[in-house]
Amino acid sequence: MRNNILITGASSGLGQEMARQYAAMGRNLVLCARREQALSELATELTAKYPQQKVLVMPLDVNDHDEVFKVFKAAREQLGQLDRVIVNAGIGQGGSIGKGFFAANRRTAMTNFVAALAQCEAAMEIFRAQNDGHLVTISSVSSERGFRGAFTTYAATKAGLASLTEGIRIDVLHKPISVTTIHPGYIATEIIEEGKTPPFIVDAETGCKSIIKAIEKEVDKAFVPTWPWAFIRFALAWLPLGMMRKFS
Repeated sequence: MRNNILITGASSGLGQEMARQYAAMGRNLVLCARREQALSELATELTAKYPQQKVLVMPLDVNDHDEVFKVFKAAREQLGQLDRVIVNAGIGQGGSIGKGFFAANRRTAMTNFVAALAQCEAAMEIFRAQNDGHLVTISSVSSERGFRGAFTTYAATKAGLASLTEGIRIDVLHKPISVTTIHPGYIATEIIEEGKTPPFIVDAETGCKSIIKAIEKEVDKAFVPTWPWAFIRFALAWLPLGMMRKFS
């Protein structure tokens, strides 16, 4: 069992809900995000419900790459071992390329890919030293194709993260280190644009149950919730560009 779990982006959305569900499962948690007050409030909630669990609050801006390495190492030292790291922190800012959104698109690219690379590096250093561990990255169903508008950069970063994760998986094949890529469909979190209701959207509790089920199996990759996203991913591969324009 992976008892000691570090989650980035734990102050809201998927990270926050995963923390709640993992605490209910009896796991020790390291909660990382920029918003220290939100992390502290979550930790207070969890320790009140589950006093037997360790819940560490470690404020972290994942774009401060040196700090990523320091925080991950400190978490391992405090818990004795890190069993699983969930690279979840991400944003969905930006817009169509060439329409003046470069600053926002760059923030998305830096947070979703370069900062994710730093987190993977820091986690894998620890896992290689331990000769044990489970790296999990949160990609997206959108990683399967290019998307238009606000999703253009976001989808590209999630495709890059999925490819990065697979490369790591190949690199440690036959070693006692597991590597999993999770591709969520639409889950109701802050990253969903206000006023929009995407198709097949589920609430955060339902979505995270599917995510955690896949993580606990330590599969190579999973599209969640399985219905309909495990099937839609194959349809996406065949959609012509005109249909992709309407879809996205």
